[in-house]
Amino acid sequence: LYRSEFLFLNSLPALPSEDEQTRVFEQVADAAGKHGATIRTFDLGGDKLPLGRYESEQNPALGQRALRLALGSPDVFRTHVRAILRASARGSVRILFPMVAHVEEMRSARAVVASCMAELDAEGVPFDRRIAVGAMIEVPSAVLVADQLASECDFFSIGTNDLIQYLLAVDRSNQHVAPMFAPLHPSVLRALRRVIEASDAAGIPSIVCGEMASDPVHVAMLVGLGYDRLSMTPTSIPLIKRVISAIDRGQAVELAGEALA
Repeated sequence: LYRSEFLFLNSLPALPSEDEQTRVFEQVADAAGKHGATIRTFDLGGDKLPLGRYESEQNPALGQRALRLALGSPDVFRTHVRAILRASARGSVRILFPMVAHVEEMRSARAVVASCMAELDAEGVPFDRRIAVGAMIEVPSAVLVADQLASECDFFSIGTNDLIQYLLAVDRSNQHVAPMFAPLHPSVLRALRRVIEASDAAGIPSIVCGEMASDPVHVAMLVGLGYDRLSMTPTSIPLIKRVISAIDRGQAVELAGEALA
């Protein structure tokens, strides 16, 4: 998973050009090789990526950010998508849109991809015509319409950190409420079960991201819920591989059932 917002932040006050972005994304594709890389479009708020007339927001977490910001800045977004598409000619690359809250947002984002493909076609620029496009599931509305979103996506990536924050109304960076940030809260587990059921029914994969994916206890629960794809920092991989090897799936399913109840 490549978080493209760092590319933008490192270029401020200017924005990276299409060629600059393409070169970076090609390096990502080269490094990932046959396993492929997922490039997440910039997950930034207007406070960090000043576009147009950005005004300070009282609650940036619920404001103009991520895909909302991208769709509201079409020129910047199209340049971004074109660069990812150009890099897809170099190797296996997937596109991931953050903070999808509505089916309409996903359709709008896919329309931008289709339009950029048509432009590149007309220019004779190669790209992967079958590039996979996915949605981050990290707000409650996306969970509740996961079955409808699945028909618009090639894969789901579940951002558990934000999803838990929004579900429980807890800012984990706030010391007064941080202890209430509970990944194993029944509402979180029910949300995760709803998403995996929707993706399984649609025949698309769901990948769990965030700190849940690298916590041994949480991983046992995720296995019990039916997840078999996890995304984590490289340093966490050896431990989690050992944990998964020691898990009995049947017992994990029972454990998840008890927790859900």
